[in-house]
Amino acid sequence: MPKASEIKRNMAVEYDGKTYIVRDIERSVPQGRAGGSLYRMRMYDVVSGRKLDETFKDSDMINLADLIRRPVMYSYSDGDEYVFMDNEDYTPFTLNKSAIEDEILFINESTSGIQVVLVDDSPVAIELPTNVELEVVETDPSIKGASATSRNKPAKLSTGAVVQVPEHISTGDRIKVNVEERKFAGRA
Repeated sequence: MPKASEIKRNMAVEYDGKTYIVRDIERSVPQGRAGGSLYRMRMYDVVSGRKLDETFKDSDMINLADLIRRPVMYSYSDGDEYVFMDNEDYTPFTLNKSAIEDEILFINESTSGIQVVLVDDSPVAIELPTNVELEVVETDPSIKGASATSRNKPAKLSTGAVVQVPEHISTGDRIKVNVEERKFAGRA
């Protein structure tokens, strides 16, 4: 059983007899109080989709739910539904856009290392690799000799996401993006 401080986004936890997917975690350190950090978690019930905001102390023990992760590839989108294909037995898994809207910005047909999270054989979330490779489709022109400065500029990626990149990156470059921090992680 992990502590609340060890819980990450998209983990499945059991709370009050139900299974929830943790969508967002906010850490706060109260001033002037002895004790550790507080973790405010936004969780969604995997069955009903109901939202629950709950606060835990860093030392609170939380039960992990039984879930299965399967390697998948993004296949296509159909309206608000996104379809992923199992890499081994080609089973299609359909997820609603609202369930994966944070991850959609970093997925294209060539993204590998995606895993679908299954609870009771139904898909509830996807997990992305730490870094994904995407193409810069729009950014200001690169400045020759600008690599010595650490100034950044916004760059629009092929999936529609906008991240800050160093000035030497130009339109058409393939870059690595850290998905969790939503930051430039190097050239691909």
